[in-house]
Amino acid sequence: MLFVVLDLDETLVCAYESSGLPPLLHSQALRTGLKWFELQCVAIEKDSEGKSRVNHVTVYERPGLQEFLRRVSDFAEVILFTAGLEGYASPLVDRIDPEKRIGARLYRPATVISRYREHVKDLSVLGRDLRRTVIIDNNPFSFVLQPLNGIPCVPFTGEHSDDQQLLGVLLPLLQYLSLQDDIRPALFERFHMPAWFRKRGIPTSDWPS
Repeated sequence: MLFVVLDLDETLVCAYESSGLPPLLHSQALRTGLKWFELQCVAIEKDSEGKSRVNHVTVYERPGLQEFLRRVSDFAEVILFTAGLEGYASPLVDRIDPEKRIGARLYRPATVISRYREHVKDLSVLGRDLRRTVIIDNNPFSFVLQPLNGIPCVPFTGEHSDDQQLLGVLLPLLQYLSLQDDIRPALFERFHMPAWFRKRGIPTSDWPS
């Protein structure tokens, strides 16, 4: 079994507070047929009466998202790991994953603070075999603790309806990784993430301990 850990914002979707949504971006999304929806989510802040504040956000789905989740779930366990808060991320995931192909969900409290970054996603908390666990995130610093398990993806901002990351790039790579006994040598060969971190002053090992 392959374990595929997915980031949320700028990886699967992008979201904007509806009140500050750039009009040009939304009109372009409508023109190009990008899938979108509006969402109400509970903010961590309280209003003047002590009630939870409700935020209104506009969410754009990365092209191919539904097919990507369907096809990956055929050969892998799909796990969400986001630095977003549950009040925002949970209703969003309910909306993009009505078939519940995403099994476990981890939110900001599950992240850790490392020496170099906040909101780091330590894959060891999942309890899965790290030889068969891969994380996809637009922010490589999220997987600084396990650099050999990470796939850095191009951020999705809702501006490109012809984006091919999910089905054209990531799906074939995951299908290949599903055939490997240990996915880390293959990812090291392709991305050289330990060297990427070292260039940014973060010491990492080329091979797992």
